[in-house]
Amino acid sequence: MKRLQIYISTLFIFFFSILKGQSIYTNPITDTDPSNNNPYTTGETIDTNITGSGIGRGSGLNPPGVTTNDRYNARSWELLYNANDYFYITISPNACYEIDFTSFVFNSQTSLLGPLSIEVRSSIDGYTSSIGSPTTGLTETLSTIDLTGSEFQNINATITFRIYAWGATNGNGTYSINDFTFNGSVSPSTTTTWGGSSWDNGAPDISTTTIMDGDYNTSVNGNFSACNLTVNSGSTLTVNNSTYIEVENDITVDGNIIVKSQGAVIQNNSDGNVTVTGSVKVEKETAPINAWYEYTYWSAPVSGETIGAALGGSQPDRRFYFNAQNYLDATKETNNDNSATSGQDDIDDNGDDWQLATDSTNMTPGVGYISTHSKTLFDSEMSSPPHQFEYEFSGPFNNGNITVPIYRNDSELSDTNWNLVGNPYPSAIDADSFLAANSSIDGAVYLWSQNTAPSSTNNGNQAFNFSNSDYAIINGSGETAGGDGVAPNRTIPSCQGFFVSYSNSGTVINTNGNIKEGEINFNNTMRIANGSSNGQFFKTSNKKNKDRPNKLWIDLTSDSGIFSQVLVSYLNGASDYDDGSYYDAPKFSSKRAPATLYTTIKNCNKRFTIQGKALKSLNRNEIIALGFSTNINTTTLYKLSITKLKGAFLQNHNIYLKDKLLNKLHNLSESNYLFTSEKGVFNKRFEIVFKSRPKRNSSPHNGKAAIKVLSSGNGRFSFNTPESITIRSMQIFDLHGRQLYHLKDPMALRSRNVQLNKKTIYVVKLELSNGDIVTKKIVKN
Repeated sequence: MKRLQIYISTLFIFFFSILKGQSIYTNPITDTDPSNNNPYTTGETIDTNITGSGIGRGSGLNPPGVTTNDRYNARSWELLYNANDYFYITISPNACYEIDFTSFVFNSQTSLLGPLSIEVRSSIDGYTSSIGSPTTGLTETLSTIDLTGSEFQNINATITFRIYAWGATNGNGTYSINDFTFNGSVSPSTTTTWGGSSWDNGAPDISTTTIMDGDYNTSVNGNFSACNLTVNSGSTLTVNNSTYIEVENDITVDGNIIVKSQGAVIQNNSDGNVTVTGSVKVEKETAPINAWYEYTYWSAPVSGETIGAALGGSQPDRRFYFNAQNYLDATKETNNDNSATSGQDDIDDNGDDWQLATDSTNMTPGVGYISTHSKTLFDSEMSSPPHQFEYEFSGPFNNGNITVPIYRNDSELSDTNWNLVGNPYPSAIDADSFLAANSSIDGAVYLWSQNTAPSSTNNGNQAFNFSNSDYAIINGSGETAGGDGVAPNRTIPSCQGFFVSYSNSGTVINTNGNIKEGEINFNNTMRIANGSSNGQFFKTSNKKNKDRPNKLWIDLTSDSGIFSQVLVSYLNGASDYDDGSYYDAPKFSSKRAPATLYTTIKNCNKRFTIQGKALKSLNRNEIIALGFSTNINTTTLYKLSITKLKGAFLQNHNIYLKDKLLNKLHNLSESNYLFTSEKGVFNKRFEIVFKSRPKRNSSPHNGKAAIKVLSSGNGRFSFNTPESITIRSMQIFDLHGRQLYHLKDPMALRSRNVQLNKKTIYVVKLELSNGDIVTKKIVKN
């Protein structure tokens, strides 16, 4: 009979355990005055594949005010329900795991004046409905909340439980949780396998373990997210251009992964591993290259790569890394004449900053490198340039936190402390996130984007040197195009090297004489998980603002190929003074550039490519000072134009260019401004001013597009307009800005013939009856 009783008791315990499930998170709360902690975590036991917050209290509650041991206690409970009066416990499954709950068990008790109404709610529905209303008493009372419902199964994200209480008759009344246990199970998430044509368990998501057991191409089969990713031996995963894959945790490659030039691979977990027994290749195609000696700026997206393996198609004696410890710019020269006067020209004084990289040089993650393409290979191309060339990086993807040392030489404090770094990931990174995470740099990113041919008069340490004005720039105020006219899109693509400058006020982690060492950091939060962010790649040839900024981009171009761009950005955080590179990015010293456009700031001798100004400064009285310099002696026709603009003020006001030299006011909103100039520096010739844009009836014709210039031969030209539009006035200027004609007869001007004798370029300015101002260029051969 005793044996039968033992058997029945064992059977009862077995079935009760099935109903209850095993403990996955528990705390007996046996401690001296645990209520002084918010939350309290001491003594808890938790499954290795989940994390817990401990037990805490809401903002409406306070500690009990007296020592209460072995229970988590609180006072300030109210008579009526208050949404801020609760205890809480938060549970998060680790990546690629999920929780199936069965019950939430706890002991509680109340004081004589404390609350008697108890209700448990969860974050599943935003704490709107009750999942249990247990009782409590003056002594320890056990409560069990049933969590076997479907809403508490397969939990793969953070969940929070709250215990609300009310009905207290006095604010000093207390209610406590004396212990708690969550029961259930924690298991790996769902697995799905690609067999070559379909998924065997549905398409994966960020919580799904994913196996590739057949070839997969993202262009054909689509982007996907996964918790863990395994590529089996014999299988190839191709991440094509304008596509991506996102993996929360680990990547295991027993087969092959190929990432095309504009494809992206993102890992979210900084501790995620990349294990490769097969092969991983990241391809990158250069931007169009016009000559073999044009440089591309590189960075390795994989670990263990070398210069010889990754940049095998480059010219062996034109592969370099930048030694910032050697960079010192205490003297400047003029026209590359090897003179040395005190000052800065953004050129290292003795030329030992660029160091030759050999085949065996390891490509350190986060460090930038530069190279030209092989002259022999470039010259062997059958077609005419420009050419694009594909390079290949092999090895495990870089992932997680990557720290890169940066340096400055404090024996000279007036120079710019340049450091060449690079995006270390096989995906684009967000420039704003990068700048926000690295306060030790001056707040701007410089991307090499060459267009200007090397010149013997550009300062440098070679007979012929490139122009420092050919960098595209991103900072907190906006972005400007470099030499090729392509503005960056506020992302830094994979494999891209770029310059930053170490601030004189940046954090120093090590000192060796005058050499100061700091660091920059890359992390996974900077990486961008989409198919469009990795499309730009520069070479040598996220955030919303409640007060929307106004931004104005102005280009300087010429008939001889000059290109220079400035951005003026009105936004919160900036002032009308020099705020540092995050808002005000100076141009590289480029006094020997053929021609350049820049902005100036009062009482500051710098030239700026990007200038941030206070948002409140933008009104009809605002003046933007433009500087212009040229080293061109031959007759050249320059053009100033608005490339683009953003913001309500700029869209609702006409933008005028004031040429103070010629005493002209020209509406840039209507047409470009053409001018000529002698050689020199002109910091006070041009200004931008504003006027309200008048409302007018729309015309059935676009006067700008409809004007036609016709040549009658023998140097005679005529101007034809649609019937609904007349020419109010016409002015013709030569390249020196001299006015040759000024006609104001509307009837005669509809198709007026004009005799031009000299073989040169003329500029015609027409005022139309619909208010348009049209500028035309006439070339007489």
